Amino acid sequence: MDTIDFRSDTVSWPTPAMRAAMAAAPVGDDVYGEDPTVHQLEALAAQKVGHEAALFVPSGTMGNLAAILTHAARGESAIVGEDAHTYQAEAGGMAVLGGILPQVLPTDAYGCFSLTDLKNAILPEDEHYTRTRLILLENSYGSKSGYPLPPDYFAAVRAIAQQHDVRVHLDGARLFNAAVALNLDPHQLTQHVDSVSFCLSKGLCAPVGSLLCGSAPFIREARRARKILGGGMRQAGVLAAAGLVALNEMIERLADDHAQARLLAEGLAHIPGIAIDLAMVRTNMVFFEVTPDTQLTADNFIAQLRERANIWLGAVGPRHFRAVTHYWISAADVERFLESTRAIILSGNR
Repeated sequence: MDTIDFRSDTVSWPTPAMRAAMAAAPVGDDVYGEDPTVHQLEALAAQKVGHEAALFVPSGTMGNLAAILTHAARGESAIVGEDAHTYQAEAGGMAVLGGILPQVLPTDAYGCFSLTDLKNAILPEDEHYTRTRLILLENSYGSKSGYPLPPDYFAAVRAIAQQHDVRVHLDGARLFNAAVALNLDPHQLTQHVDSVSFCLSKGLCAPVGSLLCGSAPFIREARRARKILGGGMRQAGVLAAAGLVALNEMIERLADDHAQARLLAEGLAHIPGIAIDLAMVRTNMVFFEVTPDTQLTADNFIAQLRERANIWLGAVGPRHFRAVTHYWISAADVERFLESTRAIILSGNR
């Protein structure tokens, strides 16, 4: 039986069209700036998000860190959400490698700062304080059910940033999921930030890579940061070719992943012993929990899913889970997940 993997959209593998494009890609040495396929991908990426230039990097974490190191210097600070990926899940790179101090703010149920908190967090020009140089945002907001944040929030943050000469970077790992969910052109979400990164290797199905986009001068400096971080690649056109297919063919179909996530969420909502907030299911992520009366722990539930149906799932708490749909998850897989969950809950309540 084939594995049905709901742990993340990072487990998606390249489509046949991507494999064919990779095999046929013209290449050069990208560190010398000579790979034509990388040039094509970077130009398309910049156009997709309405920025001047782009840089191909191996991972989303490197894209974010290269942006942070370019915007801020050692001893300066960056305002970031307490549950943001750049703060919680990137190994403290801004502090470890950049000497940049995170100024951590709480976020609401969707992943937004209080604008009052944001204003108050920007430190005055005083030799006792770090200089607040950067605001780090995220969309969709991964730790808040992958919720898509609207453009008016980014416009409000940008207005505050401009008043204080502070830059804004958007971790848009799943930017296109947010845009598709909101039925907006990505430009409407990215026009209010100085830089944005997005991943090719999640819902867009490419095997490797992310893009960092911004102004041409910013990208020139970010290229240096990429080199420092060990991200200079040689014949990277083999990878960039899959990224071109991702951007040309895979964005609009993200709506299918969202529909599968909704199907899963609504099915789970009808199973006694499962708690879920349907209002938060807007993209391809479904967060839910098994209630204490089921006598199930996360480890036990995950083990039973694998044993019964070879379904893989990730835990985010003692009884809490995150299921992520992607190109390789079908409606039949969703139904199998629901059938298995019903059986596990029923057996646990006997």
